[in-house]
Amino acid sequence: MHLSFKRILLLQIGLICFMLVKAQIKSGPMLGSKTMREVAVWVQTEHAQEIIFQYKAIDKRSKWVHLSASTDEKEAFTHTFIAKNLNPGTKYAYSVFVKEDEANAIKGEFSTQTLWQHRSQPPDFSFAFGSCTYLNDEAYDRPGEPYGKGTAIFNSIVKKAPDFMLWLGDNIYLREADLMSASGINYRYTHMKSHPSLQNLWKQMHHYAIWDDHDYGPNDANRSFINKEESLRAFNRFWANPKQIPTNVQGITTMFSYNDLDFILLDNRYNRSPNERKNTQRQILGEAQIEWLIDALVSSKASFKIVALGGQFLSPSAVYENHATFPEERTKLLQLIEDEGIKNLIFLSGDRHKTELSKLIIDDGIAIYDYTSSPLTSTAYNTIDEGNTLRVKGTHISTQNFGMIEVNGPFSERKLILKAFDESGNLIWQHHIHKQ
Repeated sequence: MHLSFKRILLLQIGLICFMLVKAQIKSGPMLGSKTMREVAVWVQTEHAQEIIFQYKAIDKRSKWVHLSASTDEKEAFTHTFIAKNLNPGTKYAYSVFVKEDEANAIKGEFSTQTLWQHRSQPPDFSFAFGSCTYLNDEAYDRPGEPYGKGTAIFNSIVKKAPDFMLWLGDNIYLREADLMSASGINYRYTHMKSHPSLQNLWKQMHHYAIWDDHDYGPNDANRSFINKEESLRAFNRFWANPKQIPTNVQGITTMFSYNDLDFILLDNRYNRSPNERKNTQRQILGEAQIEWLIDALVSSKASFKIVALGGQFLSPSAVYENHATFPEERTKLLQLIEDEGIKNLIFLSGDRHKTELSKLIIDDGIAIYDYTSSPLTSTAYNTIDEGNTLRVKGTHISTQNFGMIEVNGPFSERKLILKAFDESGNLIWQHHIHKQ
């Protein structure tokens, strides 16, 4: 009996040690931005650890490249590795583990973008997107019915196997207790990034993100938010976006290319004037960001230009935080787009807790679209009678959903297939857009 008890005790101790080791990787790894020569891989540990990241091309001749980094409390125990000197159009195997614990490595694969220019037609690809991810946290949530409505949607996204996912803001929902401290903001990001329902999603595709008010600060937050620099540091700490543009445009604004499409990620909070201000130039994006945006759009040779923005842009309904509540800036931006003859422009927006596609025809028959996609897990609202006269018929959704865009066809006849899926992955509607 004594020996049996001793064996059981040793087995229990061993099991506890194994569980502690497994728990040392808290979140991720998450695949971040990728180019033809580099790929970002993000990870978070439970506490201060030395992490090993190794990768190799999937062929018998390649050797493992080893990188190491130490996580610390200042950076919320996160680190973003950059796999460098990669070959275009190549698949790589990788593993991430705590030093001296390779037996419990988390393994996966990533690939680089294809060098297709001057060689072939651009590759077909697809990407998913959505906004408003509320993950319940009872100790800090408001009393009453839970605002988060379940997480099965993330597995549905994985099953669609997009090449990457674009998070359109309200990704974490800072609570009142989080707002005024670095530890509070880091806690809220950690709560989201470490959620069990998201771990497979982080590994299966690459991820890019923008923010809206609930990632940046309090509800309807603007440039006056006192802790916005800490919010910016946390955003960069927990997402593996391309670096922000090195100009006088402050905030999260950046840009990346994926095959023959350009993606511009805008900041609708950092420079936003208060809704209540009267004696000031009312703005959401601000002069510097608009000028850079138009420069980028005019310079782009992409088949389509995708502009991601936290709030709904095209809808003329001046409600809540639609861009129409700042009519001068909305009119100015649309006029600049028209004056410059910018074609093949698609806005992707979030915020609204409903989904709909808006379409505006400007001079020379140029079409501008705004695909508003929301919510992923938050409570949804039916606003079909809101007055969006630009809504494409049959595209309003008032339940949890996500969007996808498939990009296919030869370069001269490139087309987009816009799709909306319910939380179970069932197709709700689709809309085709052909390159103009």
